[in-house]
Amino acid sequence: MRQPAELRESTDRYYTAYYRDTLGIPDWSVLVRLRREEDVQERGRLARLEALLGSGALRGRRVLNVGCGTGGFNVAAATAGAWVVGVDADADAIGICALRDNAGVGFARAAAERLPFADGAFDLVHCFSVIEHVASVPATICEMVRVARRGGAIYVHTPNAWSFYEGHYKLFWTPFLPKALGRIYLRLRGRPVAYLATLRRLTRGAIVRSFAAAGVTDLTFYDDDRPRETLGRLRVLTGTYYRLSGVAPYLELVARKP
Repeated sequence: MRQPAELRESTDRYYTAYYRDTLGIPDWSVLVRLRREEDVQERGRLARLEALLGSGALRGRRVLNVGCGTGGFNVAAATAGAWVVGVDADADAIGICALRDNAGVGFARAAAERLPFADGAFDLVHCFSVIEHVASVPATICEMVRVARRGGAIYVHTPNAWSFYEGHYKLFWTPFLPKALGRIYLRLRGRPVAYLATLRRLTRGAIVRSFAAAGVTDLTFYDDDRPRETLGRLRVLTGTYYRLSGVAPYLELVARKP
């Protein structure tokens, strides 16, 4: 289905500003074009969720997408039969959500640390590549647990601090690189540095502790996501590192609320 002109133009402006101006990615235009069919691209993430939770696990379920961005996953999940609500702190992103065909989808502007929903309102809380940006990881996890029903699932996917890749800038990155050195490195690569201040690289321990503080200890981690940086010139070095250390490049988990 072809997108309405206003949706396409708004999406192009939004992601041009992000990929070209904020991150300085050389092939930014390719990524912008992919975002035009974001709901199609998100079907892969949907398939991953169903592989972890069970086929058809979203059908008829109440799903909250925390940090929904411009809403591609919202549409994909609704197409799979879920009743979906997306929240994001970015007003421009929520404006683009409003331009989509939103049958079965709700959306609201809200911070992840202050979700405007009742306790136990959702069967599944979905948080992909968002928790590394929030002001408070413990507060965000506490809120996601609060709005999940008893027995409900919280899905989180975020970069691992032990990995050799920064997935936003799409660059090789040393684990636990101090931000002061990170800014120097980005400048040497000709990249803007301001966005680095919004990022945090989390460890499994930090995630486990935050869930435990929210009363959740039933966590299952999945370590089979392919390292992105093993595809480049340093693939022998980084591939050996992942094989010998057992480190996963991303932290992906499903938590169950008791």
